[in-house]
Amino acid sequence: MKRNTLWSTGAFALALVVVGACMQPAVAADDVAATSAPSSPKVSAALSATLQRDLHLTADQAALRLAREEAARVTERHAQDVLGSAYAGSWFDADSGKLVALSTDPAKASALAGKDIEVRTAARTAVQLDAAKTGIDALANRRAPAAVNSWYVDVQSNSVVIDVNRTKLDDAAKSFLDKARAGREYVRVVESTTSPRPLADVVGGWPYYINSAARCSVGFTVYGGFVSAGHCGRPGDTVSDNAGTVIGSFAGSTFPTYDYSWVSTNPGVTLWGYVEGYNGSWYYVRGSAQAAVGSGICRSGSTTGLRCGTILGRGETVNYPQGTVYNLTRTNVCAEPGDSGGSWISANQAQGVTSGGSGNCTSGGTTYYQEVNPILAAYGLTLILT
Repeated sequence: MKRNTLWSTGAFALALVVVGACMQPAVAADDVAATSAPSSPKVSAALSATLQRDLHLTADQAALRLAREEAARVTERHAQDVLGSAYAGSWFDADSGKLVALSTDPAKASALAGKDIEVRTAARTAVQLDAAKTGIDALANRRAPAAVNSWYVDVQSNSVVIDVNRTKLDDAAKSFLDKARAGREYVRVVESTTSPRPLADVVGGWPYYINSAARCSVGFTVYGGFVSAGHCGRPGDTVSDNAGTVIGSFAGSTFPTYDYSWVSTNPGVTLWGYVEGYNGSWYYVRGSAQAAVGSGICRSGSTTGLRCGTILGRGETVNYPQGTVYNLTRTNVCAEPGDSGGSWISANQAQGVTSGGSGNCTSGGTTYYQEVNPILAAYGLTLILT
């Protein structure tokens, strides 16, 4: 079948991804379950193959990792409940296959002993670290000096990290850093030579056009339209498909502060609850449960296709040239201009939409996404599931 069939029939060809080009859900690509791990989530064979490629895993290793990450997601919630105010963060450790949880109270830590979790002691609680990051948010007041790339809670080091571009470091940035670190020995600075920027010309999934000019792509379909990145368009901007037919308009958009939007589509537009794999397959979307830090994750974008990597941290504040964006998730998945706004999935769970990043898919880089659940909550939307 030809991929442009949906376009020519007027259906929502932007519509996110399904398994098998233009196929109905009933004839999706082959599914694979973890044969060596019966509790692993069901994913498509093509998604498993991409995980194997980008995370350097065998088929059995990919299946086992998916099962362990699913267990870590459940264990993380349990750890938060047991540790309470002593909870200092957690992440999935790929080497051990366990969730690592930090606690400031050794007594509470002992209550969490188990085969699927490792508990370590830490000096500062998650609440304390979040408060420090929030203080830096207030210091920035929506716009930090250009040399300041981002700041975030680094769970694994039990600290707050400020990332700066040393090639842009000036007196304003140095003053910002001095104030941010004042009285906080656990706020540390790391240096880089690049800065993040919105990948604004295209968004993941199939392309759509804003005011018949700029090009972006769909993140995830929702009842009534789809969500994407906020820097793609503003309320009222028209959206057209590859054939030039107007299919809807931006009903809501936020950027900076946050980087998300939703497009309301016209009657007769067909919306599919899948993610484009750019390899002949569409991928399942069965929910939006957020994966633990350290979990594997895949991104779909129209410039570089499907790419996978690891979640490095949540709740990061990123300082783009256009202003500060809050609550982004940091990954080591590569991306390039044209990938913005695209779909992020872990196993079969929707995670978010691409915001921006630095680097590229030749040398590698850092990419951020805005989590999908706050977008749905902000606009009162519901995902269309497979």
